[in-house]
Amino acid sequence: MVHVQAQQPTPATASATGVISRTDRDRALAILDVVSKDIHDRYYDPKMHGLDWNAVTANARNKIAESNSLNEALTQIAIAVGTLNDSHTRFFPPTHPYHLDFGLEYQMFWDRCLVTHVRPGSDAEAKGLKPGTELLRINGTPPKRQNLSDIEYLDEILNPRPDMQLEAKTLSGEMQKIEVHAKISTSGDYFYRPGAGVRYDVIRHSENVIHRMRMQLEQRDDIAILKFPWFFFDADDFYWLGGKIRKDKAVIVDLRGCPGGSVQTLKYFVGMFFDHDVKIFDKVDRKKTSSEIVKSEKHNSFPGKLVVLVDSRSASGAEIFARVMQLEKRGTVIGDRTSGRVMESTGLWTASSGIDYGMNITVANPIMSDGKSLEHVGVVPDQMALPTQEALAFGSDPVLANAAQALGAKITPEEAGKLFPYEWPKD
Repeated sequence: MVHVQAQQPTPATASATGVISRTDRDRALAILDVVSKDIHDRYYDPKMHGLDWNAVTANARNKIAESNSLNEALTQIAIAVGTLNDSHTRFFPPTHPYHLDFGLEYQMFWDRCLVTHVRPGSDAEAKGLKPGTELLRINGTPPKRQNLSDIEYLDEILNPRPDMQLEAKTLSGEMQKIEVHAKISTSGDYFYRPGAGVRYDVIRHSENVIHRMRMQLEQRDDIAILKFPWFFFDADDFYWLGGKIRKDKAVIVDLRGCPGGSVQTLKYFVGMFFDHDVKIFDKVDRKKTSSEIVKSEKHNSFPGKLVVLVDSRSASGAEIFARVMQLEKRGTVIGDRTSGRVMESTGLWTASSGIDYGMNITVANPIMSDGKSLEHVGVVPDQMALPTQEALAFGSDPVLANAAQALGAKITPEEAGKLFPYEWPKD
């Protein structure tokens, strides 16, 4: 559910704030009507989880009538959509003509939010932030597994601000209050999608995304180590991969940070590890339930051992892949509990009353072969394994190293940390 706190106007949001005109209020109400109807007509659960959707919409209309700015009025639409408490159903307001880059990456490791990367030359680096630093508050809110995506949605999409207020604790235990200023760039070529912001801004640049989100393969002592960044690959990619790893005795599939993607890519990938047909889930939509079956291509299936690495950023298709391997007893899942964001959705982008906006609507809930959904639950790994703050600080990767060593590969945590160096999006 989206929890939004009132915030003061800032230079980056000044164009969207101020006294709302009657025209803008009418625009917001028109957008609410479209969003509400589309969700009512398309959402996978026609009972809306027991919500009185008409009452939710009516409340949003009242809040818009009381709003003092267009930004505040559009936020009321986001709050209404958030009452569904659905990871893949969200409202995306008009795109901003600027992009904020704080040069800072962070994520949850079990119940702690730790910095993972700091861009060289950024204000974050100048202020002394380092990988391994624990973030205790982000713009006044303590980050938790349950709310980190809401914090990012608010701060990166609904109401982006050019400064980030952080309360942090260093590796030595020192408490810090830090204000980080973003690098602001303007462009008419920016668009948003679910998860947009610092982590996925590469999607705006096709050449950059093709490079950064490529499969990367390393082979050590008959062990293949595959960095699989997202589920947007076609059949030819998997034929190439199958040929590369065919003679290896084991493969480690690294899905840490993978946000998911295409169901078809998921089916291609699952099929590589079975010599028989496998049901990956039952697809429950508003009218029927159907089974998603993977047809194995025996000539391209991998017979060796399989280890899957996951973390709190592993979502959607990445989670389903890992859970299928658990349920079918095909491989071992190692790492952190995954994000629990697995619904199947469709994206709608439109213009109404002179405003471009978009939304994602969940159209199906994947139910795994054990009869359970992973939504809000995630995948609990067979072996919990988290990097230490010190490992993040020095760029080592003990989780990958230990998994590889258990399979017989000779690799140190320091070497593992250098296999797939982090690449920042281009400016």
